[in-house]
Amino acid sequence: MRSIRGITIAALAVATLALTTGATATGAAARAHTEAGDVRGLRSGGVQSFLGLPYARPPVGALRWQPPQAVQPWHGVRPATGYGPSCPMLASTNGPRSETEDCLYLNVFRPASARTGQRLPVYFWIHGGGLSNGSGSQHDGSLIVRETGVIVVSINYRLGVFGFLAHPGLSGQPGQSGNYGLLDQQAALRWVQRNIGSFGGDPRQVTIGGESAGGFSVCAHLTSPGSRGLFGRAIIQSGSCTAGPISTLEAAGTNYATALGCPDVSTAASCLRAKDVATLLDAAPPPSSMAYGGAMLPENPDTAVRAGRFQRVPMIVGANRDEGRTFAQGFIGQSEQQYTAWISTVFPDRAGAVLARYPWPAESDQFTAAYLVAAVMTDSGLIAGLGGCPTLAFVDTFATYTRTYGYRFDHRTGPGLSPEPPGYVWGAGHAAELAYFWPSFDNGTPIAPTFDAAERRLAVDLVRYWGSFVRTGVPRAPFAAAWPAYNHTDAVLSVRAGGRSVPVPAARMAAEHHCDLWTTATR
Repeated sequence: MRSIRGITIAALAVATLALTTGATATGAAARAHTEAGDVRGLRSGGVQSFLGLPYARPPVGALRWQPPQAVQPWHGVRPATGYGPSCPMLASTNGPRSETEDCLYLNVFRPASARTGQRLPVYFWIHGGGLSNGSGSQHDGSLIVRETGVIVVSINYRLGVFGFLAHPGLSGQPGQSGNYGLLDQQAALRWVQRNIGSFGGDPRQVTIGGESAGGFSVCAHLTSPGSRGLFGRAIIQSGSCTAGPISTLEAAGTNYATALGCPDVSTAASCLRAKDVATLLDAAPPPSSMAYGGAMLPENPDTAVRAGRFQRVPMIVGANRDEGRTFAQGFIGQSEQQYTAWISTVFPDRAGAVLARYPWPAESDQFTAAYLVAAVMTDSGLIAGLGGCPTLAFVDTFATYTRTYGYRFDHRTGPGLSPEPPGYVWGAGHAAELAYFWPSFDNGTPIAPTFDAAERRLAVDLVRYWGSFVRTGVPRAPFAAAWPAYNHTDAVLSVRAGGRSVPVPAARMAAEHHCDLWTTATR
């Protein structure tokens, strides 16, 4: 039986739940029909998995840096028993190096009892990885399907320079370069609209969700004209509405092309398409960022959300208590003087005030600088607006226009994202919550640690809150705290292990993150 962090799925059932699906039904073949042909998947433990389903033609040759094209039909029954290749990316904690451009695949997980026309709600998941790495294969939807009876879809999309390279020579229309990864996501959402009914899903009940860069993507879809009507609910985990102006990103892309020997704007597209994948990966890339100022994102998503110009669907929005600890390991071993110098460099106009709130302690060790820097990163949202005060403001902004459920993942003593470096306490770092949802998510951990009883309960509570939201638009979990919609005062759910989650005043969380300082800090 598949396990999550060393604990069998069966052991996660710490409370009873009358599932809306007969997940224990037997005899149904793992077969389904798509617009391109029939597929045969896998069946295990009441879940049918259809892996590596193509939703667009391979973006190779002349289709590199072009919008995704329709899949060519096949004859017979296509095996759907293995994940498709990850999109081109460098090796990272999110997976090994990949040089395969034929990567536009998605995965469907459904209850074994699902049938055509049943109209089960759908959870459409967009993986994180800074828009430069990661894949849908990290996100096995079996646990969510078993516990909640919804259908789960996870996807690959083009990454890095293949998915987000902006260059004036890549399109005949101004402002259309870049954002190919977002176009892939839209193509996958449209595939769901056309095909999910054959898997027993309801195209009218699609919830999009994502973490980190997946959260950035969700915000982009909330504001993109091309995504309108493709989903009815949204979940943003440790995300923001970050994006860059097309002019700035095209300038960076032009420098990238020039460094690769493609300086002429008129011929840069063909020149770059002639390069092999390894060359494009190994060259110093421009920042992976969504671009606004074109048809895909006419305006900055952050500006659009603040003004209420977005799809006003019910939302879950939140982040982790210690987001910065995932990014601060490079500060391990640094001295007080090095820490002070970093603060002075990053916050030159507020260094004294910042140091007063985050002082060097009388007793320190090799991790002190890293923990202090991590706290500053978290509370200020220094890394792309992730965590702390920006997330609280993010929740408040969305709640101004639509029903929003805010949370903070506060379980700070979990197994961590990696056993390295020895002694480092990850706390509730960036991505720490993912293993509780996705049995296959390990973020590079070579040996999956084991959840204790309280963490097993946490996994069940989270999956059931999220599944309830996908089904009804309201997050509920049996034997767990009621989660009220955010009302600008006291309705942010503090997510804790052992069934101890509780709504707490937003003001209390703001004080813990020193938001009176960061709302006026100049970065």
